[in-house]
Amino acid sequence: MVLELLKKYLSNKNLQYPLGFRKILKSFPDNYILNDDNIDFIWKAYQFGESAHKGQKRKSGDPYFNHCIEVCIQLIKWNMDIDTIVSGLLHDTIEDTAVTKRDLKIKFNTDVSQLVFGVSKLSGIRFKDNKHRQAENLMKMFLSVAKDLRVIIIKFSDRLHNMKTLKYLPIKKQHRIAIETRDLYAPLAHRLGMNELKMNYENLILKAIEPEIYIDIKKKVNATNKKGQSLIDEFSKPINNQLNKFEIESLIKGRAKHYYSIYRKMKFNSKKFNELFDLLGIRIIVNKIEECYAVLGIIHQLYTPLQERFKDYIATPKSNGYQSIHTTVFGIKGKIFEVQIRTKEMDQLAEVGIAAHWIYKERPNQELNPKTKIDDYVKWLRNLVDVIQSEDRDPNELLELLKIDLFQDEIFVFTPNGDVHQLKKGSTPIDFAFSIHSQIGLKCSGAKINGKIAQLNSELKNGDTVEIITSSNQSPNQAWLKIVKTTKAIAHIKRVIKKDQENKSIELGREILEKFLRKIKKLNLLKEIENNPEKMGYNNIKIIYSNIAKGKYSVKDILEKYEIIVEDEKLDIHYDNDTLTEKFIRRARGVAKGVIVDGISNAMIAFPKCCNPVPGDEIVGYITKGKGVSVHRVKCNNLNISDDKSRFIEVQWDVNNKNPFLVRLKIVFEDRKHLLKDLTESTSSLNINLKSVDISALDGVATCLMILEVSNIKELKRLQDKIITSISPIKIERV
Repeated sequence: MVLELLKKYLSNKNLQYPLGFRKILKSFPDNYILNDDNIDFIWKAYQFGESAHKGQKRKSGDPYFNHCIEVCIQLIKWNMDIDTIVSGLLHDTIEDTAVTKRDLKIKFNTDVSQLVFGVSKLSGIRFKDNKHRQAENLMKMFLSVAKDLRVIIIKFSDRLHNMKTLKYLPIKKQHRIAIETRDLYAPLAHRLGMNELKMNYENLILKAIEPEIYIDIKKKVNATNKKGQSLIDEFSKPINNQLNKFEIESLIKGRAKHYYSIYRKMKFNSKKFNELFDLLGIRIIVNKIEECYAVLGIIHQLYTPLQERFKDYIATPKSNGYQSIHTTVFGIKGKIFEVQIRTKEMDQLAEVGIAAHWIYKERPNQELNPKTKIDDYVKWLRNLVDVIQSEDRDPNELLELLKIDLFQDEIFVFTPNGDVHQLKKGSTPIDFAFSIHSQIGLKCSGAKINGKIAQLNSELKNGDTVEIITSSNQSPNQAWLKIVKTTKAIAHIKRVIKKDQENKSIELGREILEKFLRKIKKLNLLKEIENNPEKMGYNNIKIIYSNIAKGKYSVKDILEKYEIIVEDEKLDIHYDNDTLTEKFIRRARGVAKGVIVDGISNAMIAFPKCCNPVPGDEIVGYITKGKGVSVHRVKCNNLNISDDKSRFIEVQWDVNNKNPFLVRLKIVFEDRKHLLKDLTESTSSLNINLKSVDISALDGVATCLMILEVSNIKELKRLQDKIITSISPIKIERV
């Protein structure tokens, strides 16, 4: 065993090893499989790392290598393998010293060099930049971690010690690191099953961001512990007696108090500390799964359970592998107790999560529950990486995908055959279809929930049995994106829509060019353009057509690149004269945001803030470079009619559209009492939604800027008339 092995290294007679190394050796649990070669390997790394960091100091004034020792010790507590432990000692050598990846490979081995290099890449990622840069950095992080999950475990240990020593940094930097830990490291630790680490992170986050609240909660928890321990002992005594009676070997221990969780409950539930009823709790650890249910029966015989507070995570584990039975009961003296029941393996997995994989890898004689094997832990991460790598997506989408996957609760839904699928809370039949197979999701046309036909936007509940109905004629649409919740569904739907829109853009771009060439009687040049896309810097004509439709290039740009000479009067074609193809208008009319735009997909429509058109206004479309079609009022001051006429496009209001439109009004009137009241009454009497109002007064004249939602120009005119008759403004106009 470890203790016997370490005696010769830790004895007073053997003082060649420094205190830091002796501290590392003392941290090994007695059941860790360790030999002399392992210890020599760690000692080699210790000497190498200490030498590399010689002279470096932390902000606390401590030698920098002390931090590396603490990172290493935490990895030992998580029972990580020797290569990971050694990499923890060396994790900052590439980033902060002259050591290279090649040096580590020669001195140690390939695994150590790869792990340290991976951690260095993560350390180089900064999350304080703009949203786009942050998304790209997250993509790099997850792609790096997916290659070897030990990289993130080393980084977890590094971040934990950094959080513990935050007090030595400036307040602004403390807050930045704490927020980064809250938004990324804590939820990621949770998703990988490392619940104890998540709890430690969150308590340290609270300490950094809300130090006074942290101190107050800590004092109250300590006071509760002193008063509550006797209650816990009294509550546990009859349970222990029954366990002994039925010869169930068990360990009963108090449940750690989570300061951050208490803070969240107080903040979001508007409760005081003494109103939180689940502060008292115990955890019962047994050997076998069947004993968990036997213990549950004993507890429910002794104490009255709260039915709505029972959860069986053994039968249906969480997606991060967590397994346990949770029950809340009315205990002694009117107190409410939460009880968690689990096996030893479940308890270990609940604390260290994915790190437990290396425990079982190093100790093959220990049995790992199949439900919590490594593949289950990393399934989420692998899927996310697959989504990232599947296509060239907008990096900003990753932030939304992560938000969905990191922070939402799960439900369990069944197929008619009894197969269970874990989904995000709020998921729909479409999400369920994609969880079965992407092709089933793409062809999902209907669903039955518990044997009854249901709509595709129905919210699934825990325990629902769902049958998916498919159709070969079905395909995803934009509306699906408003109701699906899972990253897999979102990714596949967006991919199909993007491909469909790209095909429409290509078709539209070709129609625009063909129409223009026909109009100037040079249609014969179309073949030349199609056969020589390299003149525009591309190897595929489809890219050029797509860019024409998106407004990146005008027809004039194309003609200039191909050196096609056209008289100015022929180029000056007014948008009223049908500058775009009627053929495409008839064949592929698209509706977007209440406006029918000839052949342009929904994603390419924008309403600029300069004029805020509403149904009834005369409008015109303008193909804007890189942004698609902007819809303006014809009299908009920002619309320059002298611009390239080939960029104008006919648009019209969709008479079937019922969605409201934003409009801005500027009203000037003599300042008096109750003006705001009269204004809001004018809007409410016509059932018009007032989004915002801003009033300022100077020298007896008040100016009001209002933003409202109206359905059409008639509704806006009625409102203006109402304001004129009830308030008599000096001036009222749209801005």
